[in-house]
Amino acid sequence: MAEISPHVSLALSAISEYITNGRTIEPPEDPPPELSGQAGVFVSLKKSGELRGCIGTIAPTQPNVAQEIIQNAISAATRDPRFLPVEPHEFEQLTCSVDVLAPPEAVDDSCHLHPSKYGVIVECGRRRGLLLPNLDGVDTVEDQIDIACRKAMIRPDEPLQLYRFEVKRYF
Repeated sequence: MAEISPHVSLALSAISEYITNGRTIEPPEDPPPELSGQAGVFVSLKKSGELRGCIGTIAPTQPNVAQEIIQNAISAATRDPRFLPVEPHEFEQLTCSVDVLAPPEAVDDSCHLHPSKYGVIVECGRRRGLLLPNLDGVDTVEDQIDIACRKAMIRPDEPLQLYRFEVKRYF
């Protein structure tokens, strides 16, 4: 079996402790460099290959990536409104990935997007939707924008501001 990244190991530890004991773990005292900086982070959980939870932040809300992972891992397991909270007996069946986001950049045309390379953020007024890159079944820019718009409840006839971002995905 492949070695688990420190990002995913931290996310799984946070989820296990929270769903088992109701406690939030402390971040590592001296985190490695890849967990020390600040960035938006998404934690995605799957069970039997199906999405079981996904929560994240576009921009950092915590002092470092380690704390961002802890908060978003707990939220993905317990606060994703699309799913019931993860139960302790499900934990061993979960797979986890962690996406660390680069800062988004505005684009003036969808020709600057690519669903396998860039995630997309769509905005219309205060409504905003995000879709991570390189997702199964999302093969075109049009699909990517459409899904992000539906998440944000933005109608097809409304004006959009587009942003793209890259991620580093950990398993």
